[in-house]
Amino acid sequence: MAINQISVFLENKPGQLAEFTRLLEQNQIDMRALSIAETQDFGILRLIVDDPYDTVNVAKDAGYICAVTPVLAIEIPDKPGSLVKMLSALGEAGINVEYTYAFLTRKKDVAYMIFRVNDPDKASEALVRSGVRPLAQDDLAALFAG
Repeated sequence: MAINQISVFLENKPGQLAEFTRLLEQNQIDMRALSIAETQDFGILRLIVDDPYDTVNVAKDAGYICAVTPVLAIEIPDKPGSLVKMLSALGEAGINVEYTYAFLTRKKDVAYMIFRVNDPDKASEALVRSGVRPLAQDDLAALFAG
């Protein structure tokens, strides 16, 4: 069960991230998680948002280059060893983790992480077998509801 991550290419210079986040604010798009990977000339802003479809349209209309990538959002207990159990299940299933980042919610005693893997469907099946249920896009909305 994958969710949609938006990847946006930004020039690596002062003010670019502020400019893009201002665009999101002006369009009432709520960020749930973000990560930035950078090189000398550009950065890749990876976002989990409340409305991926609207975000892509807004970004493209404003001239940004962006892409949609399926990723897994996982809830794990916030205690030592939880990540090892989950990563072991993926490794045993032959799933490669390409990158990961965490995000916060108001819920206590759990951690939330985003995983980009080489085979999201196979990864979801392996995680479910190990007792971990990937989140759907609607699950994310419920996490952030007032």
